[in-house]
Amino acid sequence: MLIFQPSHLTEITASIFAAYGVPSDQAGIVARSLVKANLAGHDSHGVIRIKEYVEYLDRHDVEPRAELHVVKDAGPILQLAGNFGFGQVLGALAMERGIARAREHGFCLMGLNRSGHLGRIGEWPEMAVAAGLVSIHFVNTHGGGKIVAPFGGAERRMSANPFAAGVPVPGRPPVLIDISTSAIAGGKVHVAYNKGGSIADGCVIDRNGQVTTDPSDFMHGLGALLNFGGHKGYAVGFLCDILAGALTGAPCSHPDIKRVANAMFSVILDPAQFADPSAFYAEATRYIDYLKASPPRPGFDEVLYPGEPEARAEEYRSRNGIQLDATTWNEIAETGARFGLSWDLAKG
Repeated sequence: MLIFQPSHLTEITASIFAAYGVPSDQAGIVARSLVKANLAGHDSHGVIRIKEYVEYLDRHDVEPRAELHVVKDAGPILQLAGNFGFGQVLGALAMERGIARAREHGFCLMGLNRSGHLGRIGEWPEMAVAAGLVSIHFVNTHGGGKIVAPFGGAERRMSANPFAAGVPVPGRPPVLIDISTSAIAGGKVHVAYNKGGSIADGCVIDRNGQVTTDPSDFMHGLGALLNFGGHKGYAVGFLCDILAGALTGAPCSHPDIKRVANAMFSVILDPAQFADPSAFYAEATRYIDYLKASPPRPGFDEVLYPGEPEARAEEYRSRNGIQLDATTWNEIAETGARFGLSWDLAKG
Protein backbone atom coordinates (compact mmCIF):
# COMPACT_ATOMS: atom_id res chain seq x y z
CA MET A 1 0.00 0.00 0.00
CA LEU A 2 1.08 3.57 -0.74
CA ILE A 3 0.00 6.47 1.48
CA PHE A 4 -0.72 9.94 0.06
CA GLN A 5 -1.49 13.20 1.76
CA PRO A 6 -4.81 14.51 0.44
CA SER A 7 -3.24 17.72 -0.91
CA HIS A 8 -0.63 15.79 -2.92
CA LEU A 9 -3.21 13.38 -4.33
CA THR A 10 -5.41 16.34 -5.30
CA GLU A 11 -2.45 17.98 -7.05
CA ILE A 12 -1.68 14.78 -8.97
CA THR A 13 -5.29 14.32 -10.03
CA ALA A 14 -5.79 17.92 -11.14
CA SER A 15 -2.56 17.87 -13.16
CA ILE A 16 -3.73 14.87 -15.19
CA PHE A 17 -7.04 16.44 -16.18
CA ALA A 18 -5.45 19.83 -16.84
CA ALA A 19 -2.87 18.15 -19.06
CA TYR A 20 -5.71 16.61 -21.05
CA GLY A 21 -7.17 20.05 -21.68
CA VAL A 22 -9.76 20.41 -18.94
CA PRO A 23 -9.82 24.08 -17.76
CA SER A 24 -7.62 24.35 -14.67
CA ASP A 25 -10.42 25.53 -12.39
CA GLN A 26 -12.65 22.63 -13.44
CA ALA A 27 -9.77 20.15 -13.22
CA GLY A 28 -9.32 21.30 -9.62
CA ILE A 29 -13.01 20.81 -8.83
CA VAL A 30 -12.94 17.25 -10.21
CA ALA A 31 -9.72 16.47 -8.34
CA ARG A 32 -11.01 17.76 -5.00
CA SER A 33 -14.24 15.83 -5.43
CA LEU A 34 -12.48 12.54 -6.17
CA VAL A 35 -10.09 12.93 -3.26
CA LYS A 36 -12.96 13.90 -0.96
CA ALA A 37 -14.60 10.59 -1.87
CA ASN A 38 -11.42 8.81 -0.76
CA LEU A 39 -11.38 10.86 2.44
CA ALA A 40 -14.98 9.87 3.17
CA GLY A 41 -14.01 6.20 2.86
CA HIS A 42 -15.68 5.69 -0.53
CA ASP A 43 -12.62 4.62 -2.52
CA SER A 44 -14.93 3.31 -5.23
CA HIS A 45 -15.69 6.91 -6.21
CA GLY A 46 -12.24 8.36 -5.58
CA VAL A 47 -9.05 8.55 -7.61
CA ILE A 48 -9.54 5.01 -8.85
CA ARG A 49 -11.80 6.75 -11.40
CA ILE A 50 -8.98 8.79 -13.00
CA LYS A 51 -8.17 6.24 -15.70
CA GLU A 52 -11.86 5.69 -16.41
CA TYR A 53 -12.53 9.43 -16.68
CA VAL A 54 -9.67 9.89 -19.15
CA GLU A 55 -11.17 7.07 -21.21
CA TYR A 56 -14.50 8.94 -21.13
CA LEU A 57 -12.71 12.01 -22.48
CA ASP A 58 -11.06 9.92 -25.20
CA ARG A 59 -14.45 8.58 -26.31
CA HIS A 60 -16.08 12.01 -26.09
CA ASP A 61 -18.48 10.61 -23.51
CA VAL A 62 -17.37 13.57 -21.36
CA GLU A 63 -16.60 17.04 -22.69
CA PRO A 64 -13.49 18.75 -21.26
CA ARG A 65 -15.33 21.99 -20.41
CA ALA A 66 -18.56 21.67 -18.44
CA GLU A 67 -21.40 24.10 -19.23
CA LEU A 68 -24.73 24.31 -17.41
CA HIS A 69 -27.89 25.56 -19.16
CA VAL A 70 -31.29 26.52 -17.75
CA VAL A 71 -34.11 24.70 -19.56
CA LYS A 72 -36.95 25.80 -17.29
CA ASP A 73 -37.04 28.40 -14.53
CA ALA A 74 -40.34 28.49 -12.64
CA GLY A 75 -39.38 29.83 -9.22
CA PRO A 76 -38.86 26.80 -6.98
CA ILE A 77 -38.85 24.48 -10.01
CA LEU A 78 -35.67 24.25 -12.03
CA GLN A 79 -34.85 22.07 -15.02
CA LEU A 80 -31.15 22.20 -15.88
CA ALA A 81 -29.06 20.54 -18.57
CA GLY A 82 -25.35 20.08 -18.95
CA ASN A 83 -23.29 19.48 -22.04
CA PHE A 84 -22.00 16.10 -20.80
CA GLY A 85 -19.16 17.90 -19.02
CA PHE A 86 -17.74 16.59 -15.75
CA GLY A 87 -20.52 15.88 -13.29
CA GLN A 88 -18.51 17.14 -10.34
CA VAL A 89 -18.59 20.60 -11.95
CA LEU A 90 -22.19 20.45 -13.20
CA GLY A 91 -23.46 18.98 -9.94
CA ALA A 92 -21.89 21.78 -7.92
CA LEU A 93 -23.26 24.48 -10.24
CA ALA A 94 -26.73 22.91 -10.15
CA MET A 95 -26.75 22.60 -6.36
CA GLU A 96 -25.71 26.22 -5.96
CA ARG A 97 -28.80 27.22 -7.95
CA GLY A 98 -31.05 24.77 -6.13
CA ILE A 99 -29.87 25.90 -2.70
CA ALA A 100 -30.46 29.55 -3.59
CA ARG A 101 -34.03 28.75 -4.73
CA ALA A 102 -34.76 26.69 -1.62
CA ARG A 103 -33.66 29.59 0.56
CA GLU A 104 -35.92 31.91 -1.44
CA HIS A 105 -39.03 29.72 -1.68
CA GLY A 106 -38.58 27.21 1.14
CA PHE A 107 -38.06 24.35 -1.29
CA CYS A 108 -36.72 23.56 -4.73
CA LEU A 109 -37.52 20.72 -7.11
CA MET A 110 -34.61 20.42 -9.51
CA GLY A 111 -33.92 18.22 -12.49
CA LEU A 112 -30.48 17.89 -14.05
CA ASN A 113 -29.73 15.91 -17.19
CA ARG A 114 -26.87 15.57 -19.71
CA SER A 115 -24.27 15.42 -16.95
CA GLY A 116 -21.07 13.44 -16.89
CA HIS A 117 -20.58 11.04 -13.97
CA LEU A 118 -21.67 12.93 -10.85
CA GLY A 119 -19.18 11.09 -8.67
CA ARG A 120 -20.04 10.41 -5.04
CA ILE A 121 -23.68 11.45 -4.83
CA GLY A 122 -23.32 12.15 -1.11
CA GLU A 123 -21.42 15.31 -2.06
CA TRP A 124 -24.68 16.97 -3.14
CA PRO A 125 -26.64 16.54 0.11
CA GLU A 126 -23.46 17.64 1.89
CA MET A 127 -23.73 20.96 0.04
CA ALA A 128 -27.36 21.32 1.10
CA VAL A 129 -26.62 20.40 4.71
CA ALA A 130 -23.82 22.98 4.84
CA ALA A 131 -26.48 25.55 3.92
CA GLY A 132 -28.80 24.31 6.70
CA LEU A 133 -31.11 22.52 4.26
CA VAL A 134 -32.44 19.00 3.81
CA SER A 135 -32.10 17.32 0.43
CA ILE A 136 -33.02 14.08 -1.35
CA HIS A 137 -31.50 12.93 -4.64
CA PHE A 138 -32.40 10.24 -7.18
CA VAL A 139 -29.84 9.40 -9.89
CA ASN A 140 -29.60 7.24 -13.02
CA THR A 141 -27.03 6.79 -15.76
CA HIS A 142 -28.87 8.57 -18.58
CA GLY A 143 -29.72 5.35 -20.37
CA GLY A 144 -26.20 3.87 -20.36
CA GLY A 145 -24.16 2.27 -17.59
CA LYS A 146 -26.24 -0.89 -17.42
CA ILE A 147 -24.56 -3.12 -14.82
CA VAL A 148 -27.44 -4.43 -12.67
CA ALA A 149 -29.79 -7.31 -13.36
CA PRO A 150 -33.50 -6.62 -12.65
CA PHE A 151 -34.93 -8.76 -9.87
CA GLY A 152 -35.35 -12.25 -11.28
CA GLY A 153 -33.31 -11.40 -14.39
CA ALA A 154 -29.94 -12.79 -15.44
CA GLU A 155 -28.36 -9.97 -17.45
CA ARG A 156 -27.51 -6.28 -17.17
CA ARG A 157 -30.58 -4.12 -17.76
CA MET A 158 -30.36 -1.37 -15.06
CA SER A 159 -27.77 0.99 -13.65
CA ALA A 160 -26.80 1.11 -9.97
CA ASN A 161 -29.25 4.05 -9.64
CA PRO A 162 -28.01 5.67 -6.42
CA PHE A 163 -30.11 7.45 -3.83
CA ALA A 164 -28.79 10.06 -1.40
CA ALA A 165 -30.17 12.36 1.29
CA GLY A 166 -28.86 14.66 3.98
CA VAL A 167 -30.19 16.27 7.16
CA PRO A 168 -28.27 18.86 9.20
CA VAL A 169 -27.79 18.13 12.91
CA PRO A 170 -26.13 21.05 14.71
CA GLY A 171 -23.07 20.07 16.71
CA ARG A 172 -22.79 16.63 15.11
CA PRO A 173 -21.88 15.15 11.76
CA PRO A 174 -24.92 15.50 9.49
CA VAL A 175 -27.18 12.61 8.73
CA LEU A 176 -25.99 11.46 5.32
CA ILE A 177 -27.42 8.60 3.29
CA ASP A 178 -25.60 7.69 0.09
CA ILE A 179 -26.39 4.27 -1.28
CA SER A 180 -26.40 2.42 -4.53
CA THR A 181 -29.59 0.46 -5.10
CA SER A 182 -27.41 -2.45 -6.18
CA ALA A 183 -26.14 -4.77 -3.46
CA ILE A 184 -22.65 -3.35 -3.99
CA ALA A 185 -21.44 -0.41 -6.06
CA GLY A 186 -19.66 -1.31 -9.29
CA GLY A 187 -16.70 0.78 -8.13
CA LYS A 188 -16.37 -1.33 -4.99
CA VAL A 189 -16.10 -4.44 -7.16
CA HIS A 190 -13.35 -2.59 -9.05
CA VAL A 191 -11.55 -1.88 -5.76
CA ALA A 192 -11.75 -5.57 -4.78
CA TYR A 193 -10.51 -6.59 -8.23
CA ASN A 194 -7.49 -4.27 -8.02
CA LYS A 195 -6.63 -5.57 -4.55
CA GLY A 196 -6.96 -9.19 -5.66
CA GLY A 197 -9.74 -9.78 -3.15
CA SER A 198 -13.22 -11.24 -3.22
CA ILE A 199 -16.66 -9.71 -2.82
CA ALA A 200 -19.43 -10.58 -0.42
CA ASP A 201 -21.80 -13.36 -1.33
CA GLY A 202 -25.12 -12.30 -2.83
CA CYS A 203 -23.91 -9.22 -4.66
CA VAL A 204 -22.90 -10.41 -8.14
CA ILE A 205 -23.96 -13.06 -10.62
CA ASP A 206 -21.77 -14.53 -13.37
CA ARG A 207 -22.60 -14.92 -17.06
CA ASN A 208 -24.79 -17.92 -16.24
CA GLY A 209 -26.83 -16.09 -13.62
CA GLN A 210 -25.12 -17.89 -10.75
CA VAL A 211 -24.06 -15.98 -7.63
CA THR A 212 -20.28 -15.47 -7.46
CA THR A 213 -17.73 -13.88 -5.12
CA ASP A 214 -15.07 -13.44 -7.82
CA PRO A 215 -14.92 -9.76 -8.94
CA SER A 216 -13.48 -10.78 -12.31
CA ASP A 217 -16.87 -12.31 -13.18
CA PHE A 218 -18.20 -8.76 -13.19
CA MET A 219 -15.17 -6.74 -14.26
CA HIS A 220 -14.94 -8.33 -17.68
CA GLY A 221 -18.51 -7.34 -18.51
CA LEU A 222 -19.97 -10.82 -18.36
CA GLY A 223 -21.81 -10.86 -15.04
CA ALA A 224 -24.12 -8.37 -13.34
CA LEU A 225 -24.75 -6.78 -9.97
CA LEU A 226 -27.80 -7.76 -7.95
CA ASN A 227 -30.14 -5.31 -6.19
CA PHE A 228 -29.83 -4.84 -2.45
CA GLY A 229 -32.65 -6.49 -0.53
CA GLY A 230 -33.96 -8.45 -3.48
CA HIS A 231 -37.26 -7.09 -4.79
CA LYS A 232 -37.17 -4.13 -2.36
CA GLY A 233 -33.92 -2.70 -3.71
CA TYR A 234 -35.15 -3.43 -7.22
CA ALA A 235 -38.22 -1.29 -6.57
CA VAL A 236 -36.15 1.61 -5.21
CA GLY A 237 -33.74 1.38 -8.15
CA PHE A 238 -36.68 1.32 -10.56
CA LEU A 239 -38.04 4.51 -8.95
CA CYS A 240 -34.64 6.23 -9.20
CA ASP A 241 -34.51 5.47 -12.92
CA ILE A 242 -38.01 6.86 -13.50
CA LEU A 243 -37.50 10.07 -11.48
CA ALA A 244 -33.93 10.79 -12.59
CA GLY A 245 -34.63 9.65 -16.13
CA ALA A 246 -38.12 10.08 -17.52
CA LEU A 247 -39.05 12.97 -15.20
CA THR A 248 -35.96 15.07 -16.02
CA GLY A 249 -36.14 14.39 -19.75
CA ALA A 250 -33.30 11.87 -19.75
CA PRO A 251 -33.67 8.26 -20.85
CA CYS A 252 -34.14 5.43 -18.39
CA SER A 253 -31.90 2.43 -19.05
CA HIS A 254 -31.97 1.90 -22.81
CA PRO A 255 -30.59 -0.98 -24.89
CA ASP A 256 -29.14 1.30 -27.59
CA ILE A 257 -27.39 3.85 -25.35
CA LYS A 258 -23.74 3.15 -24.53
CA ARG A 259 -22.63 6.56 -23.21
CA VAL A 260 -22.30 6.53 -19.42
CA ALA A 261 -23.64 9.81 -18.03
CA ASN A 262 -25.93 10.89 -15.19
CA ALA A 263 -29.26 12.57 -14.60
CA MET A 264 -30.50 13.60 -11.16
CA PHE A 265 -33.79 14.67 -9.61
CA SER A 266 -33.33 16.60 -6.37
CA VAL A 267 -35.67 17.82 -3.64
CA ILE A 268 -34.13 20.57 -1.51
CA LEU A 269 -36.04 21.76 1.57
CA ASP A 270 -35.69 24.40 4.25
CA PRO A 271 -36.71 22.52 7.45
CA ALA A 272 -37.82 25.82 9.02
CA GLN A 273 -40.75 25.80 6.57
CA PHE A 274 -42.12 22.62 8.14
CA ALA A 275 -41.21 22.75 11.82
CA ASP A 276 -39.76 25.03 14.44
CA PRO A 277 -35.99 24.65 13.86
CA SER A 278 -35.12 24.18 17.52
CA ALA A 279 -37.81 21.52 17.93
CA PHE A 280 -36.78 19.79 14.68
CA TYR A 281 -33.12 19.58 15.67
CA ALA A 282 -33.97 18.58 19.24
CA GLU A 283 -36.11 15.68 18.05
CA ALA A 284 -33.51 14.57 15.47
CA THR A 285 -30.83 14.64 18.17
CA ARG A 286 -33.03 12.75 20.65
CA TYR A 287 -33.70 10.06 18.06
CA ILE A 288 -30.00 9.69 17.23
CA ASP A 289 -29.12 9.41 20.93
CA TYR A 290 -31.86 6.82 21.44
CA LEU A 291 -30.50 4.64 18.61
CA LYS A 292 -26.88 5.01 19.67
CA ALA A 293 -27.74 3.99 23.24
CA SER A 294 -28.74 0.53 22.02
CA PRO A 295 -26.44 -2.21 23.35
CA PRO A 296 -24.35 -3.41 20.38
CA ARG A 297 -24.92 -6.93 19.19
CA PRO A 298 -22.04 -9.40 18.84
CA GLY A 299 -19.52 -8.31 16.23
CA PHE A 300 -20.25 -4.59 16.65
CA ASP A 301 -18.58 -2.06 18.93
CA GLU A 302 -21.33 0.55 18.80
CA VAL A 303 -24.35 1.80 16.87
CA LEU A 304 -23.58 4.48 14.29
CA TYR A 305 -26.08 6.65 12.47
CA PRO A 306 -25.91 7.30 8.69
CA GLY A 307 -23.14 9.80 8.01
CA GLU A 308 -21.03 8.97 11.08
CA PRO A 309 -18.79 6.44 9.26
CA GLU A 310 -17.96 9.02 6.55
CA ALA A 311 -17.22 11.72 9.12
CA ARG A 312 -14.91 9.41 11.06
CA ALA A 313 -13.18 8.22 7.90
CA GLU A 314 -12.57 11.79 6.77
CA GLU A 315 -11.13 12.78 10.13
CA TYR A 316 -8.83 9.75 10.20
CA ARG A 317 -7.66 9.94 6.58
CA SER A 318 -7.13 13.69 6.72
CA ARG A 319 -4.73 13.07 9.60
CA ASN A 320 -3.11 9.82 8.46
CA GLY A 321 -3.29 9.99 4.67
CA ILE A 322 -5.10 8.05 1.96
CA GLN A 323 -4.01 4.51 1.15
CA LEU A 324 -3.87 3.34 -2.45
CA ASP A 325 -3.13 -0.20 -3.56
CA ALA A 326 -0.30 -0.71 -6.05
CA THR A 327 -2.62 -1.55 -8.95
CA THR A 328 -4.63 1.66 -8.54
CA TRP A 329 -1.49 3.78 -8.24
CA ASN A 330 0.07 2.14 -11.30
CA GLU A 331 -3.08 2.95 -13.31
CA ILE A 332 -2.83 6.58 -12.20
CA ALA A 333 0.91 6.77 -12.91
CA GLU A 334 0.50 5.23 -16.36
CA THR A 335 -2.30 7.66 -17.16
CA GLY A 336 -0.11 10.57 -16.09
CA ALA A 337 2.87 9.28 -18.07
CA ARG A 338 0.76 9.54 -21.21
CA PHE A 339 0.93 13.34 -20.72
CA GLY A 340 4.58 13.38 -19.66
CA LEU A 341 3.72 13.63 -15.98
CA SER A 342 5.50 11.92 -13.10
CA TRP A 343 5.56 12.46 -9.35
CA ASP A 344 7.90 12.21 -6.42
CA LEU A 345 6.28 9.64 -4.14
CA ALA A 346 8.53 10.78 -1.34
CA LYS A 347 6.12 13.69 -0.93
CA GLY A 348 3.47 11.22 0.17
